Amino acid sequence: MLKVTLKNRQEVEDFVRGVTFYGTGGGGSYQRGIDLLMEQIAKGHEVGWAQPETLGDAEYSCCPFLMGSLAGPDEATRRDMKATYDLDAPHVDETERMVRAVRGLEAKMGKKVSALIPIELGGANAAACISAAAELGIVALDGDYTGRAIPEIQQTTPFIYEQNLTPVVACDGWGEIATIESAVNWRMVERMGKQLSVAGFSYSAQAGFFANGADTKKALIHGDLTACYEAGKALREAVEAGKDPADTIAAKLGGWVICKGTVTGKHVEDKDDYYWATHEITGAGGYAGTNLKVWLKNENHMCWKNGEVFVTSPDMIQIIDTKTGQPYTNNVITVGMEVSVIAMKARDIFRTPRGLLALSPRAFNFDVDYVPVEERMK
Repeated sequence: MLKVTLKNRQEVEDFVRGVTFYGTGGGGSYQRGIDLLMEQIAKGHEVGWAQPETLGDAEYSCCPFLMGSLAGPDEATRRDMKATYDLDAPHVDETERMVRAVRGLEAKMGKKVSALIPIELGGANAAACISAAAELGIVALDGDYTGRAIPEIQQTTPFIYEQNLTPVVACDGWGEIATIESAVNWRMVERMGKQLSVAGFSYSAQAGFFANGADTKKALIHGDLTACYEAGKALREAVEAGKDPADTIAAKLGGWVICKGTVTGKHVEDKDDYYWATHEITGAGGYAGTNLKVWLKNENHMCWKNGEVFVTSPDMIQIIDTKTGQPYTNNVITVGMEVSVIAMKARDIFRTPRGLLALSPRAFNFDVDYVPVEERMK
């Protein structure tokens, strides 16, 4: 029995809007997330998530996730796919890639999983995990391993709790399978996983974090999927009621609106299968005189206000459309957009020493001490 079942398009859109909001600019395509879940509903599958307590301590879970740059392959790369490697467009979609990766991991471990866990909150990654669970006839649990979206696999609660990651099984968009048996550390798993994603032209899903129910529930950030559904619904309802979506969601979730204005600059580099960029946002109205620079590696991690360090990971920086409240993934943000920027506190587990080791300014090679966002706002 699922705790929450998504029955129609509006409920799906509310959920995917919410996970995209918590995705802090990453986590995959909003539209693909909607499409994948609607395909499962059309098949007559039950789509949603279950209470974490549904998973017994002696049962098993794993975590399937999409791997690749937000940008995806450009036209030149697509031509090379055909000319050099004789590859047409991928025919194995995100759900099926996850399903095959999970089945490969089960075969490797000699055990079946009873539940899937989203690695992060994000439009495609969380939705694809729920879709894969529906396709497999098992449950996704109400939670995830980050409470936001992240670019690297060690930026997760199983790393903080020193649980197991490997083996990891990968499946690309043509059904090709590879396995990372082991690695000297988590960063090397990330590196090898990225190389498999590069080989698959960013059309990759992987499955790892095989764990018993007790360890799963210890690492899980409980209730996150329900919280995302409620956040996405609140954004829609605010706009329908003629309210300001940024002010509404910040008040609901205990965040801060740090700027409303226009995107006036964007500088992009797509390398190593990550999407790197900076966005420059010039404040308007009550935020005139506020100039933000937001640095991102897939997701937003560093923010400067008028040249001074302001908000940083692990705290969250979300950018939404000022009028519609639609959360943006970073690859779709363009100069001229009118946006609102919201800051929110990180989950407590990421403010521990090991959490900050994984996800803080120094994790991204910035020589900056982490200062909690609520201290910055004083």
